[in-house]
Amino acid sequence: MSIEHIWLAIGFLGQGLFFGRWVVQWIASERKSESQVPIAFWYMSLVGGLITLAYAIYRKDPVFIAGQSVGAVVYVRNLVLIARAGESAPQS
Repeated sequence: MSIEHIWLAIGFLGQGLFFGRWVVQWIASERKSESQVPIAFWYMSLVGGLITLAYAIYRKDPVFIAGQSVGAVVYVRNLVLIARAGESAPQS
C-alpha cells in the first residue's frame, strides 16, 4: 500500500465521520420528533473535520484547509458551551 492510498483512506475516513454526524442528528431528531443536535454530532464534526483537515494539508489545498480550520473552531466552541451548560445545571 502506497502513502497515497493511506492518505486517500484517511480522507475518506474523515469524510465518513463528517457525513455520519448527520445520520446521528437525524436519528436523534426522529426519536424526539423535533430537531435535536446531540453532543455526538459535535464530536463527530470535530474529529471528522480534523481528519479531513489533515488530508487537506497533505494535499496542500488552501481552500479546503481554510474551510476545515474555521469549522474546527466552531465545533470546539460548541463543545465548550455544552460543557459550561452542564456545569451550571442544577444537580439532583
